[in-house]
Amino acid sequence: PHQFIELLPFANHLLPLPSLQAVGSDGVRISMESALTARDRVGVQDFVLLENHTSEAAFIENLRKRFKENLIYTYIGSVLVSVNPYKDLEIYTKNHMERYRGVNFYEVSPHVYAVSDNSYRSMRTERKDQCILISGESGAGKTEASKKILQYYAVTCPASDQVETVKDRLLQSNPVLEAFGNAKTLRNDNSSRFGKYMDIQFDFKGAPVGGHILNYLLEKSRVVHQNHGERNFHIFYQLIEGGEEDLLRRLGLERNPQQYQYLVKVGDTRASLYGFAMWCFWVSQGNCPKVSSINDRSDWKVVRKALSVIGFSEDEVEELLNIIASVLHLGNIQYGGEDSGNAYITTDTQIKYLARLKSPLNLEQASSARDALSKAVYGRTFTWLVNKINVSLTYKNASVIGLLDIYGFEVFQHNSFEQFCINYCNEKLQQLFIELTLKSEQDEYEAEGITWEPVQYFNNKIICDLVEEKFKGIISILDEECLRPGDASDITFLEKLENTVGGHAHLTTHKLADGKTRKVMGREEFRLLHYAGEVNYNVNGFLDKNNDLLFRNLKEVMCMSDNKILTQCFDRAELKDSKRPETAATQFKTSLAKLMEILMSKEPSYVRCIKPNDAKQAGRFDDVLIRHQVKYLGLMENLRVRRAGFAYRRHYETFLQRYKSLCPETWPSWQGKLADGVSTLVKHLGYKPEEYKLGRSKIFIRFPKTLFATEDALETRKHSLASKLRLIQTGPGLDSLAAVCPSPAVVVQAWWRGILACRRAQRKRQAANTIRRFIKGFIYRHNERCPENEYFLDYVRYSFLMKLRRNLPKSVLDKSWPTAPTALIEASEQLRKLYMQNMVWGYCKRINPEWKHQLEQKMVASEIFKNKKDNYPQSVPKLFMGTRLNGEEINPKVLQSLGSETMKYAVPVTKYDRKGYKARPRQLLLTSNCAVIVEEAKLKQRIDYAALKGISVSSLSDGVFVLHVPTEDKKQKGDVVLQSDHIIETLTKVAICADKVNSININQGSITFTMGQGKEGIIDFTSGSELLVAKAKNGHLSVTAPRLNSR
Repeated sequence: PHQFIELLPFANHLLPLPSLQAVGSDGVRISMESALTARDRVGVQDFVLLENHTSEAAFIENLRKRFKENLIYTYIGSVLVSVNPYKDLEIYTKNHMERYRGVNFYEVSPHVYAVSDNSYRSMRTERKDQCILISGESGAGKTEASKKILQYYAVTCPASDQVETVKDRLLQSNPVLEAFGNAKTLRNDNSSRFGKYMDIQFDFKGAPVGGHILNYLLEKSRVVHQNHGERNFHIFYQLIEGGEEDLLRRLGLERNPQQYQYLVKVGDTRASLYGFAMWCFWVSQGNCPKVSSINDRSDWKVVRKALSVIGFSEDEVEELLNIIASVLHLGNIQYGGEDSGNAYITTDTQIKYLARLKSPLNLEQASSARDALSKAVYGRTFTWLVNKINVSLTYKNASVIGLLDIYGFEVFQHNSFEQFCINYCNEKLQQLFIELTLKSEQDEYEAEGITWEPVQYFNNKIICDLVEEKFKGIISILDEECLRPGDASDITFLEKLENTVGGHAHLTTHKLADGKTRKVMGREEFRLLHYAGEVNYNVNGFLDKNNDLLFRNLKEVMCMSDNKILTQCFDRAELKDSKRPETAATQFKTSLAKLMEILMSKEPSYVRCIKPNDAKQAGRFDDVLIRHQVKYLGLMENLRVRRAGFAYRRHYETFLQRYKSLCPETWPSWQGKLADGVSTLVKHLGYKPEEYKLGRSKIFIRFPKTLFATEDALETRKHSLASKLRLIQTGPGLDSLAAVCPSPAVVVQAWWRGILACRRAQRKRQAANTIRRFIKGFIYRHNERCPENEYFLDYVRYSFLMKLRRNLPKSVLDKSWPTAPTALIEASEQLRKLYMQNMVWGYCKRINPEWKHQLEQKMVASEIFKNKKDNYPQSVPKLFMGTRLNGEEINPKVLQSLGSETMKYAVPVTKYDRKGYKARPRQLLLTSNCAVIVEEAKLKQRIDYAALKGISVSSLSDGVFVLHVPTEDKKQKGDVVLQSDHIIETLTKVAICADKVNSININQGSITFTMGQGKEGIIDFTSGSELLVAKAKNGHLSVTAPRLNSR
């Protein structure tokens, strides 16, 4: 590539000064515009400069040209498109990193380092958190791209001893996460089987000081099953191949992957029908323990070293490996069948606790229980591992650059629940991508004062809503089918899908499709029309994968483990919680919503990775495969949005500096305003009004051909200037001219010494003026603001604000606030209010749905009972439970008699008979329509909320309350007298369910109630030393309660 030469007048000489802009393959910096002269051979570096930008063929041809020249990076505006070369390129050295460091984004050839540096400089200069979104299908190079970005920051950012430790931990987290979360697939030998978002945290100096990792949707099913030609997670093979003999002996492992059924096909279990099914299963296992491109023994050493660097103790490593070995042992458990159909363990193994299952299981159930336990143990251990890494990287109050390395859009021959979740994630990311791209374009146009023309684009919100909408979305329908009683199955889920959203334009099934579509769809499939195309999903396994349940007995066993990691993974509190755990899809939906919030709060950059062929061969360019990825990555849509306005924009200074030699009035230098210089230049070049617009600081060129013509003219002009320069250098009289003029070096030295002297004098003057102004301001500090005291008052304001910044309240409950100087009292009060409002807003935003529901209930309890009932203060710090009775404690006949009514709350109560006030144990069940009083399997009384006249309770600390019902209702036997140990919680739930918040009467002294047949009863309440409920001599029910709180 040519170097262009700039001629500047200096001491009556014309001296050639090379202006190097970007980095070429030879190490010389070549600007983006310079490469346009070779566009016919190597394509354009930015797709927005394609003449035929709507043509997918032109897009792919440009990719091909660059790929053949080993130019794997291309821009779409600020989006980087990366093609995996499947070979090492010498473009990631430390020298390359330095060349991209601190250089303007568009002044360098496309590179992942340019994106990294641009995000870093934006974070530093604009003080706004950044994120880099890396996407693409398996094998496209996402993981490698994130590694290159991490390495760039590790090399180019400021460093200290502490920072070096953090850098090492950030880098070493990669091999650990790859070992436990990556596996060989048919498409990629090192495929990430989980989504990862990593925050890299930087201090005020710009040095990396910490990090935080979020993981999404680990493919746990891989632990127990892999397709033929694929492998389990790397760590299993690394441990077996690389582990020391002593370690393997302690773990009970052999150095042979063939011995472990979760890794390869072993044994012959075809003696029975079940055995034949199991044989078929093991045949379908990966059976691929050795891979030529993977050195498990070497990788094991890297992982062990990385664990040590991150901060794992030897005991923690030992316990972690014990879990990995246990999973392999679990996979080798085999079962025999009794005549009754129940299964028993036949293998001689240490893991005998599966035999403790209280419910007898058949062979298929036993196998499923074993696999469910294996997946749960591995999945939770992986989460623990990520949390442990986060602890070693934690740092507060830092600027952040986030890295999102997440699965791209997936379309296989057989698509299941995992592909559904992955493609839903990509729908959300595409929605965010288009919104932020449009916003970025619109913001730039508005900042430059150029009219924004609305861009028509496909808004995929309709698809996101189809998947995630409450009550009507696919996830809600799936959850409802998983949770409902009765015979729910994958087929009933499909049927419900057809009945609920069957008329949606973006969904069809075999039953709803036309004749042509039915030929390519199975009866157990539904089709979604995604932004990237149509995908058929097979519903088999959807309910099981969404439930992701583990037998309670197995959880209990895990909680009793001596392994400290397992006891952290399986918390005993989980056993006490009667609330059903969220389904896998809902958990993923919630975590995805949080991820969207994180990404929306940051300034995004994008890296789109493309795989050139399925064979992983260097130099091979598969048009069909690449067209498929271009479509699924939404690259054409992105290009269309970017080209909707102007294809090219540059700052006036950059544009004028490059092309000034093309106009006599701007050459060799322009002395006026930059905007005027650019205007003069483009008029001389003959730009038509519709071809360009002048903004406040940039020129916008609409058509690439206009830029190409300008660049070609510059190339011609450079040859002309070079010829003139040679003529001057070889012309007569050059020696006499040099004798008269002083040496350029002497002139530069004298000029520089003068500059340094001026700077020293200026610093002294500034220091003296500052001291003078400060003293004078102190003297006049009590006067109104004037020139004499304004500097001092500004300093006082600045000092207060800095003090305030260091001492801001840390929580909404912290009411401390620094004392403000007199001049800032009003402003300080306004700041305090705004800051508290912001903290309250931030607190509310962080509240999850469960905690929000808890707070809403507490607010209702406060409204009803605060300063009215003695034991209310004791209830405030205690969380309200979702229910006080789990499903096992309620008779199934009761649940059956309730039918489709949703149970909202259940609590054990004591009922006092209307005659004699005898205490009888009962259960109070609250549904969406009524309150039900239950005795074992009988529904003793049903009170519809509409018929509930009111609720009475005393002001003392007792738990007695009365439900008042209409006397004219023949179905009711009279008012109901109940006692609950959780009176505040119970009545709050009743008030919310029945919408009777204003119908709760808190009485002092006594409560009158109807006993039936027109008779009335009275409950007398008195204070005493202990709680006592009994029938008094006067026939009343006497309740004595200790006074806990004086009102």
